[in-house]
Amino acid sequence: QVQLVESGGGLVQPGGSLRRSCAGTRIIFSAYTLRWHRQPPGKQRELVAAISTFGSTNYVDFVKGRFTISRDNAKNTMYLQMNSLKPEDTAVYYCNAVNSVFDYWGQGTQVTVSS
Repeated sequence: QVQLVESGGGLVQPGGSLRRSCAGTRIIFSAYTLRWHRQPPGKQRELVAAISTFGSTNYVDFVKGRFTISRDNAKNTMYLQMNSLKPEDTAVYYCNAVNSVFDYWGQGTQVTVSS
């Protein structure tokens, strides 16, 4: 079955950086829009960034200029580079691959920004 396996979470100090990865198996990434979402403690899940099949990107305002989403279709992997991290970025982060037919999610990984 299709799996999206995330890596790269953990604890980081404010102002630090972290790179999230999400590798897909039994899925052809090039056919999907790829997204990163997050769910802060006690809050609803929210979209963070998206990259289309053509490589165009979109970000929510609170991460613009700090986060970068990218994809490597040859490796079936997507990335989220997070810089200048703030305590309010603390959340469980999820990768997501979606098209008109299918919607797949990673297992979610905790990112904690704290000194």
